[in-house]
Amino acid sequence: MQWKSVPLIGTESWNKEKMGGENAEELEREELFERVAEECNEHHNALQSLIRKMQEEGLEVQTARNADHYGALVHHLSLIRNKRCLMAYVYNRAEIIRDLAWKVGLLHELPCEIKEKFSDSEEQYFKDHSKSLKMYMSQLSLDVNVDMVPPKDPYIKVRVLEGLGSGIILSDKSANFASHSMHFLKRTDAEQYIARGLMEEMIS
Repeated sequence: MQWKSVPLIGTESWNKEKMGGENAEELEREELFERVAEECNEHHNALQSLIRKMQEEGLEVQTARNADHYGALVHHLSLIRNKRCLMAYVYNRAEIIRDLAWKVGLLHELPCEIKEKFSDSEEQYFKDHSKSLKMYMSQLSLDVNVDMVPPKDPYIKVRVLEGLGSGIILSDKSANFASHSMHFLKRTDAEQYIARGLMEEMIS
C-alpha cells in the first residue's frame, strides 16, 4: 500500500532547535500513518502465507479450526481494523479540504502555505470540488459562499489587515485597500477577504 500522507496543519520540514510541541505532534501523526500502512502490508502478507499453508496441507480454509486458521483470522481482523482507521483519517482530510472551499472563497489557486500540505490527489480533489460548486452557483445565479449568517445590514465597516493594493474591483466600485485602512463595503464584497484573514469587521 503506497500512500502520501502530509499533515494539513503543521510543517513538513523542521530542525531540532526550533521544533516545538505542536510540530512534534504533527510529525508523530505522519509517522504513525506510515507505520499503520506498513502494518497493513504485514498483516496481508501473513494472512496470505497462512492461507497458502492450509491449502497446501489440503485443509478447507473456511472450516478448518487449527492454529493456522485462528492466526489467519487475527491477521484478517487486524487488517480490517487498520484499514477502517486509515479510511477515517483520509475521510477527515477530505472534509477539511471541502471546508477550505468555503474559507478561501473558491480561489483558483490555494495559498502556498495550504497547498504545500496537499498530496497531488488532494489538490485535484479541491479543484474538482471547487469547480462543482462554481458550476452549481452559476446555474442558480447565486453566490452561496457569502452571507453564511443572515446580515443585519448590507454594508459593514472593515479594516484592512494586509495591503491589497489599488484598483480592486468590487460589485459597485473599485477601491484602494492599503494596510490598516478602513472602509464601508457591501458584506458580500468583504466576506471573501475576511474569510482569508485579509480584513476584519469593525464591530462598534
